[in-house]
Amino acid sequence: MHISSQFDSGNIQVVSAESAGDIVLRIQKDNQSEFYQWFHFRLFGEPFELHRIRLCDLAKSAYPKGWEDYRVLASYDRQTWFRVDTEFDGDNLTFAFTPEQPSVYFAYFIPYSYERHLDLIHDAQMSLHCEHRLLGQTLDGRDMSVLVIGDEEPGKKKIWVTARQHPGETMAEWCAEGLIYRLLDEQDGLARSLLDQAVFYVVPNMNPDGAVRGHLRTNAAGVNLNREWATPSLEKSPEVYYVLQAMQHSGVDLYLDLHGDEALPYNFVAGSEGIPNYSERLKQLEDNFKAALLNTTPEFQDEYGYPKDEPGKANLTVASNAVGHQFDCLSYTFEMPFKDNINLPDSEFGWSVQRCRQLGEDLLVAVRAVVSQLR
Repeated sequence: MHISSQFDSGNIQVVSAESAGDIVLRIQKDNQSEFYQWFHFRLFGEPFELHRIRLCDLAKSAYPKGWEDYRVLASYDRQTWFRVDTEFDGDNLTFAFTPEQPSVYFAYFIPYSYERHLDLIHDAQMSLHCEHRLLGQTLDGRDMSVLVIGDEEPGKKKIWVTARQHPGETMAEWCAEGLIYRLLDEQDGLARSLLDQAVFYVVPNMNPDGAVRGHLRTNAAGVNLNREWATPSLEKSPEVYYVLQAMQHSGVDLYLDLHGDEALPYNFVAGSEGIPNYSERLKQLEDNFKAALLNTTPEFQDEYGYPKDEPGKANLTVASNAVGHQFDCLSYTFEMPFKDNINLPDSEFGWSVQRCRQLGEDLLVAVRAVVSQLR
């Protein structure tokens, strides 16, 4: 029996593995940080032998509530990921698994590899409607890329989409992938209509270093990028620095920041009600966006989410608040679940790649509902 995490986005530490029936593992913290929750490892064992696996010390993880009603994901081929029945006692996550093949992967959510990220960027740049721009480098020397989709003509609305500021929230890049490919589909009438009115700037992975390192929430230096938008720096948060610099050059009329929530089993948005310049115009845009998405897909709801900020009390280090305030624009944090959409549950797969991608496509319906109302 062998347990490994020495691969892209791998994260696990073996505490003990004397027998298949008693495997104890621990999740490693993000570098220079106390955050830990993301895991991704491979088990090489005896087929058709019962393996009992326990992840320990989870009471002090980043989001202990995220383990309640959570089920581990497993895959034999790294393409199809299915859920495994799991128990949580407040500190230990335990599951029993009888592999049908010698090797099986387990992960907190379906991984989105750095290689797939590069494939996405370079596949998209082959479209006549897309330009790949290099913004700069991360602390580990990886590229920060933005896809500019549509012609930058005078009068067009500027729509920005960022994903995966928190690298363990891989559903964000799966969602961005769906959005990108729908925009690039020349036979899609909605995409053609949108690109007549707007140009899209999409950053599919805001945190490539954290993604490769197997982090949950931070970059290579242990910095939470979604608390860096007031004063980003090349020393601590070049990822935000370069993206915000590009936003200032282009302007922003609508901003979507794609995320995943560990605890809440819903898709929902968090608006910018607390920014100092929040207005009736922004509220109407938010309401119209939500109404269009509610009419488009049962995967979205607006009953459960984060508490709304009091007027003037928004945290302006957070991306959606900072951008909404600086550019006086419609600005949303869009959250997806690690577990499942409890309003539309899938017992075998839970919240999945296919649903992430479809939701990315559906987001464009809501964008179209408001694009003509933007400045």
